[in-house]
Amino acid sequence: MTPDEYCQQKAAASGSSFYYSFLFLPPERRRAITALYAFCREVDDVVDECADAQLARTKLGWWRLEIGKLFQSAPSHPVTKALQPFIQEFQIREKHLNEIIDGMEMDLTQTRYLDFPGLERYCYHVAGAVGLLAAGIFGYSDPRTLDYARNLGTAFQLTNIIRDVGEDARKNRIYLPMDELKKFEVPAADILQARYSANFANLMAFQARRAESYYEQAMKFLPEADRRSQRAGLIMAAIYRATLAEIEREGYRVLTQRTTLTPLRKLWLAWKTWISA
Repeated sequence: MTPDEYCQQKAAASGSSFYYSFLFLPPERRRAITALYAFCREVDDVVDECADAQLARTKLGWWRLEIGKLFQSAPSHPVTKALQPFIQEFQIREKHLNEIIDGMEMDLTQTRYLDFPGLERYCYHVAGAVGLLAAGIFGYSDPRTLDYARNLGTAFQLTNIIRDVGEDARKNRIYLPMDELKKFEVPAADILQARYSANFANLMAFQARRAESYYEQAMKFLPEADRRSQRAGLIMAAIYRATLAEIEREGYRVLTQRTTLTPLRKLWLAWKTWISA
């Protein structure tokens, strides 16, 4: 199996919506973004699959060393080998790859966030930094596009948090700010024990409005000159915003179900966005 085949298999196995945003990219950019996505899956799997936190830290430490080797032109893992040809061409920064690992490490030590600034920092590391790298792979000419990419990454992560409240709670993780739970009179125990209430629905509506504000802010930053090159990100935005709208229509029943779009609908949104952007 070649490094590219390994990354393709990793991306396909995840079943993520990101797959649909890659479909229409030119081959070289598709190879690069697939390798980046495979890297994100690798380091995320370390945290999700290691019950021993110390072992997970050791594995993430190995990935830090591997990133260093990548930028010394001596990678050993299929994912970093697949990324290597694109380091210069698509402005892949060592700093941003390590910031993603920083975000994964946060999951080893933190299962609650006191307020939104703390959560926003987490969102930047696990998604905003990815957005910055992706923007370089897709191509841009205006530096404002990086502000678009960072905000869009945060919007994606906030959408994930809303969608996965119940799933995360079963791992004893709550990615909703504690001060906002208090404001909406939702005890953490209600989330951990999947007790739905009107207060919880109001809390989630507030979170959804925040996510939408990040989508809107991202779109304001995207210059018209870079809109076509950034179509893959716009496809993801269309899919994620449609998912958020479905969650709202279902009354934020995220404690006991995980809302997803059908593959056919995702493909339709991808094609429609690619044609119209």
